Amino acid sequence: MQIQINTDKNISGHEALAQSIEAQLERVLARFAAQITRIEAHLSDENSTAKTGIPDKRCLLEVRLAGRQPLSVSELAQTVEQAVGGAAQKMVGALESELGKLGRR
Repeated sequence: MQIQINTDKNISGHEALAQSIEAQLERVLARFAAQITRIEAHLSDENSTAKTGIPDKRCLLEVRLAGRQPLSVSELAQTVEQAVGGAAQKMVGALESELGKLGRR
């Protein structure tokens, strides 16, 4: 399972952040690893660094399954880590639904 992380100009994509996100996604989506070929995480700060106080960190997750159309979910939160966690949980539900239809949980 390949994981690719993309950030916008308002989020510093340093190595520690990337490793943390990869570990979190691998842990949460581990049971689907055999069906997943690639995960793309797109991280952005919706209101830039000038505004604070509202949930404005966004994580868009796109998961590509072998032989299937990609699935995508997104989450807004106070921090990047919270946004990734929320999106990962939403993806679990989407994968359960998609793979459940195929009888391949």
